[in-house]
Amino acid sequence: MLSVRCKICNVELTSSTKSQSCGCPNMMTLLGDKVTAMDLNEVVLLKTENNSKNSHTLTRNDLEYQENRRKRKVRKLDFEVR
Repeated sequence: MLSVRCKICNVELTSSTKSQSCGCPNMMTLLGDKVTAMDLNEVVLLKTENNSKNSHTLTRNDLEYQENRRKRKVRKLDFEVR
């Protein structure tokens, strides 16, 4: 959930699935977790929800397995045509 406020008109918007706008000349628009405006210096983020994903989802054993797999040689099979 994201809450933002326009410094020009003091309108606070809370994120939803619908597009919302403050209506002043700055035209601050909020759609989901995206904020746009003519001048983003006039926009204040009030509340943000940190949905940071863990970049280390693989364990050490998984990473080691992938490294060993990457180093494998490809064997070519020769077939006789009769």
